[in-house]
Amino acid sequence: MDVTLDSPLAGGGASRIRVRDLAGAGVPVVHLHGGWGYDIYPVDAAALPGARLVIPDRTGYGASTAIDALPPRFHEAAAIETERLLDALGIDRCVVWGHSDGAVIAALLGLRDPARYRGLVLEAIHVDRAKPGSRQFFTDMAEDPTRFGPRVAAVLHGDHGDRWQDVLRMGGRAWLAIAARPDDDFYGGRLAALAPPVLIVHGADDPRTEPGELDALRRALPAAELAILPDGGHCPHAHPRTAAEVTARIGAFVAALP
Repeated sequence: MDVTLDSPLAGGGASRIRVRDLAGAGVPVVHLHGGWGYDIYPVDAAALPGARLVIPDRTGYGASTAIDALPPRFHEAAAIETERLLDALGIDRCVVWGHSDGAVIAALLGLRDPARYRGLVLEAIHVDRAKPGSRQFFTDMAEDPTRFGPRVAAVLHGDHGDRWQDVLRMGGRAWLAIAARPDDDFYGGRLAALAPPVLIVHGADDPRTEPGELDALRRALPAAELAILPDGGHCPHAHPRTAAEVTARIGAFVAALP
């Protein structure tokens, strides 16, 4: 389905949001994709039986309205867009499961309106901004996305169409700009105030994670449930060695929420 709403990601104008709504009778689980879009790391819907799995393409991605660039503080803009989408869909008291950029957005949602969310799944979330170990990765995104090879190109073309290189370029440029402001904070210094129950899912070998970043996350959220996977890479829910364990942990987390 498509939902049209005003989005700060589209400069405050109208944006058409494509939504995959896999209706079930259980808790709504809203999955927020990472910075390459949804199809590169899809979710096994059968792994969350009974849940209503809602998967939007953010503005700029997939079949949603195209944009030329991500705005400054685009995670906050995306959180506002997500709130408006949930309003339009009539969804309240849901679980938000965010991956990578989507996890930053999910945490911001929990800080903005904690009573609205039963729980948050933060997968491959970012804390550090400088990301020196990922600088070449973001530079490749910004300068020449074809460096990631034909398999990646085929998946991204299937998701974003002929704009797939533009999608990666805008993400790479946005993250290089983030790295240029390392003393800023995605969460306004409030990550430790996150109130909804949290499940942290993270690959211990995540190439986008800097030394000490997971320790900082644990210190900020000491009550969070942890699922740290030794072979999960940057996306444990889609990695063949960890996908089944991740979805089982998420299913158990959702089932245990009040």
